[in-house]
Amino acid sequence: MIYNYVVTIKNAQTRFIDALGFLLSVVSVLFFVREMLNGQDISFAYLLGSLFIAGLVAYNLVQSFRFQRKVYYSRALLIAALVWMKMPFYQWLALVFIVLALLEYQAKYSIEIGFSDHEIVMNTLIKKRYTWADFNYVILKDGILTLDFTNNRVVQREVEDDEDDDAEEDEFNQWCEEKLRRRHLI
Repeated sequence: MIYNYVVTIKNAQTRFIDALGFLLSVVSVLFFVREMLNGQDISFAYLLGSLFIAGLVAYNLVQSFRFQRKVYYSRALLIAALVWMKMPFYQWLALVFIVLALLEYQAKYSIEIGFSDHEIVMNTLIKKRYTWADFNYVILKDGILTLDFTNNRVVQREVEDDEDDDAEEDEFNQWCEEKLRRRHLI
C-alpha cells in the first residue's frame, strides 16, 4: 500500500526500557560475582558472563551519553540469560531475560501512522487499520498529531522532529480535511 503521508510518533518509553535493561544487567553482574566468590564451584561462565555484560553496559553508556545514540541492551540480556541458566537458583529468570531481549527492539520502535486515500494504518505490534469514517478530525499542529475518533476517543502524540515546517503541516491538514469531508459522500 502506498501512503500519501506517513507520520512518525515519538516513543516515550525508550528511557524506561533503557533503564530497565541497565538495571537488569547490573543486578545480574552483581549476582554472578557474588556466586563466583561465595559458591563452592568456581565457574568460568560467571566470570566471562560478568565481563561481557559489564563491557556491553559500559559501551552502551558511552554511546548513549557521549554520542547521543540509540542503545540496545538485548545482547547483555541474552548473555545474562545464558549465565542465569548455570546459576544454582532463580534459573527461571533466563526465560524472562530472553523474552525481554527479544521484545526490546519492538518496544523501542517508533510508531508510524500511514495515511492513504482509503484508510489510516498504525504500525504497532499488531497493525491497526481505520477508515476515514472512524474519525471526526485529524490534525497536525505544532508537532502534535491529534486523532479524534467518532467513538469519543482522542489520541494526541508528539511527532518526531523531521524539520517539518508549517507549510507541510497545513498541506497535511488540508488533505485530511478533504478526506474527512468525502467520507460522508461515499
